[in-house]
Amino acid sequence: MHLPKPLGSVRADHHRSNRALAVARVLPEETAIAMVYNGTTHAVMMATPADIEDFAIGFSLTEGIVTDLSQITSTEVELHPKGIEARLWLTDERADALAHRRRTLAGPVGCGLCGIDSLEEAMRPLPDLTGVGPILTVDEISQATDALRKWQPLHDRSKAVHAAGFLLPGQGIVMAREDVGRHNALDKLIGAMARAGVDPSQGAFVLTSRVSTEMVQKTAMAGCGIIIAVSAPTLHALRLAKDAGITLAAFARGEGFDLFSHTAKLDGKVPHVA
Repeated sequence: MHLPKPLGSVRADHHRSNRALAVARVLPEETAIAMVYNGTTHAVMMATPADIEDFAIGFSLTEGIVTDLSQITSTEVELHPKGIEARLWLTDERADALAHRRRTLAGPVGCGLCGIDSLEEAMRPLPDLTGVGPILTVDEISQATDALRKWQPLHDRSKAVHAAGFLLPGQGIVMAREDVGRHNALDKLIGAMARAGVDPSQGAFVLTSRVSTEMVQKTAMAGCGIIIAVSAPTLHALRLAKDAGITLAAFARGEGFDLFSHTAKLDGKVPHVA
């Protein structure tokens, strides 16, 4: 089985100063990925066709379909003419619980809440992560997004792909995944970490995107207490982070960052200037 390539080359006319030049551009691929549990399709997401098993496992964990890998009895990836099926077989208990969830998530990339038919489900309670996570230094947070760039081969070629990385204190970024969708990249990272036995509570998620509601929800469901992002949070995402005990550092771009919540996870030796 050969999955579609995550990148492809196309021709374009580059216009500048009233001149046109034929150029080759590398663009990311988007493929419909169906999450199929015990033979029934639960969700269809548009995503980069890479790291599919990581994606399926991470999605299952962050959406609360499973709480532990032992509840997934087997997985397989199947290519179809119109997309890819990620097939997961669950234990009877989890399959029964899933049958009671009236959800579909068919939607375009970038919308992690598309299709949810319940406001209660969209704003589901999150675990309390107050005190969860290591103490990070100013330099570790400031340099996190710059360090993540070394883990972005798809973005280096296409300039159109998000990344999510995992930072451990004293080690830097130790793992990362990429996708055209910011929430897909995070799901892939969480799935890869679960498969490798890496504990999310021991470090921080580093994001190349803004911090939206679903990014905080997925972080909390994974059990990670720190988010470091290159861009801003939404107001509601910040409220969720505060309520869930998540430290949120945004606008992290090398020379500094803004720390919005739960500042105790920052090295306390930093002086504050009013």
